[in-house]
Amino acid sequence: MLERLVLPLWLRLSLALPLLALNLWVLRQLLLPLAPFPALFVAAALIAFLLDLPTRWLARRGLPRQLAVLAVVGVGLALLVLSALWLLPRLVEQLGELINALPAWLSEGEQWLDRLEAWAADRHLPTEFTDLSSTLFARASQLASQLSQRLLGILGATVGITVNTVIVAVLAVFLLLGGEGIVAGLARWLPEGVRGLVLTTIGRTFRGYFAGQVLLALILSGLQILVFTLLGIPYGVLFAVAIGFTTLVPYASAVTIVLVSLLLALEDPRTGLEVLAAAISVGQVVDQGIQPRLMGSIVGLQPAWLLVSLPIGSRVGSLMGFGDLLGLLLAVPVASCLKTFFDAWAQQRGLSQPAE
Repeated sequence: MLERLVLPLWLRLSLALPLLALNLWVLRQLLLPLAPFPALFVAAALIAFLLDLPTRWLARRGLPRQLAVLAVVGVGLALLVLSALWLLPRLVEQLGELINALPAWLSEGEQWLDRLEAWAADRHLPTEFTDLSSTLFARASQLASQLSQRLLGILGATVGITVNTVIVAVLAVFLLLGGEGIVAGLARWLPEGVRGLVLTTIGRTFRGYFAGQVLLALILSGLQILVFTLLGIPYGVLFAVAIGFTTLVPYASAVTIVLVSLLLALEDPRTGLEVLAAAISVGQVVDQGIQPRLMGSIVGLQPAWLLVSLPIGSRVGSLMGFGDLLGLLLAVPVASCLKTFFDAWAQQRGLSQPAE
């Protein structure tokens, strides 16, 4: 009788990759015809994932889970209604005003480039600003026109957005009520050797990162709204929310701060500098004072891996029918979970840690 053939680990992994790619392709073919419901389900699962944190906190203090769920959902709905009554009208109003003001700001920016070109020509410096400015501002004006048209389209599709929002909210409540049973049922299909490791990794790394980032985005948005209102920054609520919620994607908040500052500087350079200084100061306060207490070193990814995971997550989200935005939001926590899982798995197998 032949002895049992034991393949090396690298060979087993190389044989598993084609099967994994085939399974992902089949899953994509199944999910695409169901769009947008897979994205709605994932969004509802993420909301339930976040609401489960305060629910567990209340349950650990003696409140029955059903009452804890009812309290958390009630508070969440109250906050949603308040934001819809106070925040949403201001965002829509300021967005419309910004779109109307963009052509004048772009014209002012073109005049600044003309002055810069004249200054460079007087000093016999190479000047290539004419074509650049005309192309840049033509595309910016076209973008502003497209934004206004899309805004009208979004307002016209309010019924569809409302229906999807209701579906996500109801599904999130049901997932919150039966989440533990669903997780336990899915976990039974995992191999016993990695079941505990997978559940621990998802519970600690994914939950900690995603919940921490959402809470940081809310805190940063609130602080930015307060500071921009005190400084009298035009369209302060819109810009504060944009800067705050782009923190959900690594490095996107810094790009948003620079773009907002440059945009405001077209009308008034002093306002642009004020926004730049205020946004960086508030961001540093949040990063240095609040983020370490909320998240610690949960992510554990090098900056290079962060940058690699973002386009991969966006592409995978688009291919699977979840959308680019949802793929970007999930890219870093999923990559962090994979790193944590493989590090723990390597430690279980007795593999040595790489040198720093």
